[in-house]
Amino acid sequence: MTAEHPDAVRDPGAPADPATEAFTAHRNLLFTVAYEMLGSAADAEDVLQETWLRWVEVDLAEVRDRRAYLVRITTRQALNRLRTLSRRRESYVGPWLPEPLLTTPDVAQDVELAESVSMALMLVLETLAPTERAVFVLREVFDVGYEEIAAAVDKSPAAVRQIAHRARRHVDARRPRVTVSARETRAALESFRRALTTGDLQGLFDVLAPEVVMMSDGGGVKQAARRPIVGADKVARYLFGGAGRVGAALTVETTQVNGRPALALRLDGVLDGVLAARVEDARITGLYYVRNPEKLTRVASAAPLTLGRS
Repeated sequence: MTAEHPDAVRDPGAPADPATEAFTAHRNLLFTVAYEMLGSAADAEDVLQETWLRWVEVDLAEVRDRRAYLVRITTRQALNRLRTLSRRRESYVGPWLPEPLLTTPDVAQDVELAESVSMALMLVLETLAPTERAVFVLREVFDVGYEEIAAAVDKSPAAVRQIAHRARRHVDARRPRVTVSARETRAALESFRRALTTGDLQGLFDVLAPEVVMMSDGGGVKQAARRPIVGADKVARYLFGGAGRVGAALTVETTQVNGRPALALRLDGVLDGVLAARVEDARITGLYYVRNPEKLTRVASAAPLTLGRS
């Protein structure tokens, strides 16, 4: 008998079958693994659907560790999709940014989890080859053993160790040097928000680092810079030059995205985009502005992120 899908509505008094119970117990972990590998919540959900379809065909009597087995299936499906996405992103219009996720306060309190899903680190992960990204995520974020990773990516444990070392070195050379507290990020974003909404150019220069880099993702649907904008002067001119909002009333609200403070920008009351920031030494060194409407569907309700610790 095929197990029912875990999202299906059922009698709360009826016992769930073992396959459904196991999948439901680890669903949030599997979503987090898939999202960190893909940078897209929509694709992560598709991967979970594919994982479920394969999971219900498994003979559970042969499975020693159900969590590890589910992570293995999810990793394989995410790897398949990541290779397809890599080709698709080559033709993406303008810079590609990860899909922002509204997150709950407990994600921000988990320093390791917040760091692993931050926009800054997710962008660094984009520079890894698919297998390197899978190995890095499983080893560095979820502390999966080399033997388990090897089974998930169809490599030998020795090869996985080499890949992990190479990926770690690559990421360490590009990730933020220091993990900044949420309080410091929030303070910098508040100064930025106040300057932006009041038209205070000097206030904007005060909070932007001279070498600040801004990336905007419109996906060819919304106006966005086709290349990263480098330098406080150019970023300020872009922001005060309209950035696609000529004649519209701008409101900026604080929110929590990918485990970090962020801003939601609305034009005439309609969500226009989500802006995340990278902060160093109390100044903003990176701005990530997602305007593509297809990537703004997961900022209304909090995403179920977890490292799956027992």
